[in-house]
Amino acid sequence: MALYTTEALILRTYKLNDADRIVVFLTRDRGKKRGVAKGARRLRSRFGASLEPLTRVVVVYFEKENRELVSLNSVDTLRSPLFSKEPDALSYVGYLAELTDECAQDSEPNETLFRLGASVLEALAEPVPVERLVRYFEYWVLRLQGVYPSVALCPRCGVNLETGARLASHARVLTCRDCAPSAGGTTLSAQAVSFLRAASRIAPRGLDAVDLNAGAARELAAVHRALIAALLEKDLRSSRVLREMHS
Repeated sequence: MALYTTEALILRTYKLNDADRIVVFLTRDRGKKRGVAKGARRLRSRFGASLEPLTRVVVVYFEKENRELVSLNSVDTLRSPLFSKEPDALSYVGYLAELTDECAQDSEPNETLFRLGASVLEALAEPVPVERLVRYFEYWVLRLQGVYPSVALCPRCGVNLETGARLASHARVLTCRDCAPSAGGTTLSAQAVSFLRAASRIAPRGLDAVDLNAGAARELAAVHRALIAALLEKDLRSSRVLREMHS
C-alpha cells in the first residue's frame, strides 16, 4: 500500500453508505482519483467543508495496487469557492467541477487542467465577474481538449475574424459570416471574438479589464454549449440546471 500527499481539486462526492462518501478529485500530479472518505456523511465529520466542489485541498491518501478506490486519510482546505466575492459564483461552481470531471482522465496526469481550475478558483476571490470566468474556463477546457476552432482567420477565405464569426450547426469550425451556411449555427459578435482573443493570452484575474456585454456572453455560452455537447456527446446536468435558473 502506497501513501501519497498531493494538491487536488474536489470535483464531486456521492453517497457510499450511511456514514461514508465516495470523493472524486483531480490531483496535480497523478490525474483523477476516486476515494472513500470514511465518516464524511456524519454530522461531525472531520472532513467538514473540504469536500465541497472545486475546493483546492491537500489530500493524503492510501492506494493499493489494482484497486479502483483509494482511501482518504486527510483533506485540508487551501482555497474554497465559499469565499467568493461574487454573489452568483456558487451557482456555477458545480458546473465548473462537472466539466472538469468529464474532461479529466482517471490516473492520467494533467497538471495543465489542474492549474486552470486552480487559477479560476483563485480569481473567484477577486472582483472578476463570474460569467467571464465561466466563459474563460470553457474556452480553455475546450482548447486543452483540442476542439476549440481558431478565432484568427476564416478557414475558407482567409479573412480576419475580428468583425465576427459563425459556428455552423454540426461543425467545429468558425467561419466569417460571408462563408457561413445560411441556415443554422450560432453567431459570435466582434466583442465575443475579442474576448476569446484576450482569454488566450491572459490569466483569469485579468478578465476584470476585458469587456463582455450580456449579448456577447450569451453568444459564447451558446457556442461553448454546442462544442461541449459535441465533445462529450451529451449535455451536462449542471448546465441544464444553470439554464433553468437564469431563464
